[in-house]
Amino acid sequence: MPPQGVEWKPHSQILTYEEITTVVRAAAALGVRKIRLTGGEPLVRPRVERLVEMVAAVSGIEDVSMTTNAVLLDRRAEALARAGLRRVNVSLDTLRADRFEQITRLGHIDDVWRGLQAAERAGLAPIKLNAVVVRRMNDDELADFARLTLDHAWHVRFIELMPVANEGDWGEHLPLPGNRLVTSEEMQARLSAQLGVPGLFVQALLASPAVPGNGPARVFRLPNAKGTLGLITPVSQHFCPTCNRLRLTADGKLRPCLLAEGEVDVMSALRSNASEADVQALLARAVENKPERHRLNEPIAPTELIGQRVMAQIGG
Repeated sequence: MPPQGVEWKPHSQILTYEEITTVVRAAAALGVRKIRLTGGEPLVRPRVERLVEMVAAVSGIEDVSMTTNAVLLDRRAEALARAGLRRVNVSLDTLRADRFEQITRLGHIDDVWRGLQAAERAGLAPIKLNAVVVRRMNDDELADFARLTLDHAWHVRFIELMPVANEGDWGEHLPLPGNRLVTSEEMQARLSAQLGVPGLFVQALLASPAVPGNGPARVFRLPNAKGTLGLITPVSQHFCPTCNRLRLTADGKLRPCLLAEGEVDVMSALRSNASEADVQALLARAVENKPERHRLNEPIAPTELIGQRVMAQIGG
C-alpha cells in the first residue's frame, strides 16, 4: 500500500456481495470455472465468508481461492473452508521479522505463521507463498524460502518485480529506484549458489507435476522436497499469450489486463437492472479488449499502463 493509503470510497460505490455473485454467475455461464478473491486484503471485508459461500454455490464454479497476507487468517480459516474456500495464496516477501515490519509498516510475521498453520488445519491446500523478489531488500532470502518446501507441502513462487507505479522512494532503509529488478535467470543463479546445487539451477531440479492454480509459474521441485518452487516472469519472459484472466474491481470495473488501464463498467449495468445476458455481453467485451501483451518494457508512464489506480486496488 502507498504510505498515504488509497482513496476512501463509501459503501455505495462498492459492489455488494450479491452484485459480485451476479457477475460470477454470468461468467460461469460463459465457461469460467475458477474464481480468486484478492484485494487489497480480502479478509478485511466484513463477513467475507458469506461472499465465499455465495460464489462457491454458483453452478459451474469448481474452484474458489483467495490471495491474502494471512495476518487475519488464523481466526478465519475454518469458517472460510466451511464456506467453500479451497485454497490460499499468501503474499509474503520476507521471512525475517524485522524486515516484515519494515515492509508492511505495521505487521508482525508471527500473525502470518499462525495463519499458515490455521490454513493447514482447515485443509486449505495447496498453500502457496508468493514472494516478489527485490534487489537489496529480500534477494538474499531465496534459499531460505526454498528450504521451506523441504519440510512443508507448500509451493513457493518467486515473482519478478513489475515496474508499475512503484518507481518512487519507498522509504528509509528500502532500496532506491533504478536497480530493484531481479530477473528469473539471476534468481536461478543465486539459488544454485545459495543451495550449493552444482550446474544450472533448472537442471538440478526435478520437474514437478502440475499443482492446482499454477497459472503462469514454471514449477520445479528440490530433490525429496514435499513442496515446489515456481518462477513467475512477467518482465523478462512475459506470459501474455496464455493469459486467460479478467479482474473485477471492488468498484465494479472489469479489467481485461492487470497492466492496461482499459476497463469495462459493469456496476452501472448492474444498477440499471441489467439482465444476465447483458452482463455476459460486458464480459465478452472485456475478453475482446484483452491486449496482445503488456507494455512494461516500453518507456511510458505507469499511469498510461494502469491508470490512476495502484496495484493494491486491482489485485496485483
